[in-house]
Amino acid sequence: MASREPPPATSYNPPDVPLGVALFLTIPYAFFLPELIFGCWVWILVAATQVANPLLQGWVMYVSLTSFLISLMFLLSYLFGFYKKYDSWRVLDSLYHGTTGILYMSAAVLQAHATIVSESQDLKNYYINTAASFFAFVTTLLYILHAFSIYYH
Repeated sequence: MASREPPPATSYNPPDVPLGVALFLTIPYAFFLPELIFGCWVWILVAATQVANPLLQGWVMYVSLTSFLISLMFLLSYLFGFYKKYDSWRVLDSLYHGTTGILYMSAAVLQAHATIVSESQDLKNYYINTAASFFAFVTTLLYILHAFSIYYH
């Protein structure tokens, strides 16, 4: 009798996440530090301005601060290896970064509007708002790149 071979594996095993400093040198995990740094600059700069429209810039602060904290938790979970306990970790990571990219885009547009409004009030606040708008759009791009690269990795 012919020996039976086991059926081919149908599950997808994602590649392992690098450990230590190699985590910050590997795409998509290399996006974590720039996301955190630029996101931190967004809420620092918005907090440094004289808020002309609290509703708009309150949303910017909420998105940037919440995204910063959750991204920091994701980074720590990768550094400490908590992701190994769950099979669907990549899906969660991709969904989080994709959703955060969309929320950051809305925050960046609202911050750009607040920048336009602040142009007629005070030149110092205008420059700070301009920098916050720039960093918000850069952070949006980083979150979207992270979402796509973790999905296709």
